[in-house]
Amino acid sequence: MTVTDKDYTSIEICAGAGGQAIGLHHAGFRHLALVEIDAYAAATLRTNIDVHPKWDWERDNCDVLCKDVLEFDPATDLQKSKDLYRKGELDLLAGGVPCPPFSHAGKQLGEHDERDLFPRILELTELIRPRAVMIENVRGLMDAKFDDYRKRIRAQLEGMEPDGEGLPGYEVVGWDVYHAEKFGVPQLRPRSILVAFRKDVLKDLKYEAPAPSAQRVTVFDALEKTMRERFEPFEAGARAAEAKRVFDSWANAAKKDIAPTLVGGSKKHGGADLGPSRAKKAWRELGVSGLGVANEPTTKGEPTGTENRDLFGPDGPMLTVRQAAIIQGFPVNWEFSGRKTAQYRQVGNAFPPPVAQAIGETIIGVLAADRERKGNRR
Repeated sequence: MTVTDKDYTSIEICAGAGGQAIGLHHAGFRHLALVEIDAYAAATLRTNIDVHPKWDWERDNCDVLCKDVLEFDPATDLQKSKDLYRKGELDLLAGGVPCPPFSHAGKQLGEHDERDLFPRILELTELIRPRAVMIENVRGLMDAKFDDYRKRIRAQLEGMEPDGEGLPGYEVVGWDVYHAEKFGVPQLRPRSILVAFRKDVLKDLKYEAPAPSAQRVTVFDALEKTMRERFEPFEAGARAAEAKRVFDSWANAAKKDIAPTLVGGSKKHGGADLGPSRAKKAWRELGVSGLGVANEPTTKGEPTGTENRDLFGPDGPMLTVRQAAIIQGFPVNWEFSGRKTAQYRQVGNAFPPPVAQAIGETIIGVLAADRERKGNRR
């Protein structure tokens, strides 16, 4: 396959399990490369690209690279997409750079945290000179203590000198907090998003940030079908009355609100759960136990053997990885690689696809207007 005048190309770093990639794909971008250091997440990307029919373009053209982004060089690392990549011709460079340097849980060490990859995505921007840049992070980055750091990032983008081929620097058109629940995601998940366009692309065009696009979706709205499926094996038999009582109790509580923010946890600690004490309390008020993650039901609908913990615990049912992914806005058929804890960490660290899609569509709006102005030339 080739890149046509209808295609918008992207490279994404820190791609994780594909939350942002899914959203940008749905918006209309075609990925030349997805770069991710975690082997399980990279395997998740490869597995899904290999099987989903609507990802046939990526199947032929996208390099999924399991490597440190500090070592990523598109000029040498791209294989499938090497004939499609040209400096200055990529439409979008995107990345959800690590959040711990700016999150309260990560102690907000900012640029002094070795995990801060803002410098790297800025280096790649200068190297690749994409038409647009999108950088996602936690809301904590917008705290007053990082005002100076944000100013320096903006200044580096906007003060970037033209390269040897005359490609100019960037104009930051937005650096805002987006609330996932306003885009149909059943979760409290605010994210900061920077959007910038190369100056020769933007010129007099106006970027319109996406407006809230969906009604509020409660935990019950999102999980009713999968929760019924989990209780179905117990609808007859000795635990029928208990199953009905527990499901009804969960349903009544889950109708009240959206979920608290899912967290991915740290590889340095033990198994997955749904977050710190305050988050667990919020989940309990929604009829869900946050003390762990449940085993997935068997394909034949048979009991898993862990129902006393997973479904019938005193705080209500635990979520499965698939249910947590639904809370994040993933498609129900997106598969995650690794054992349960590795899968949950991929989900908990993700960027909700519907939010990425909404922003991606507005970016394409500017890119399309620029193409039209240039006579549809890429």
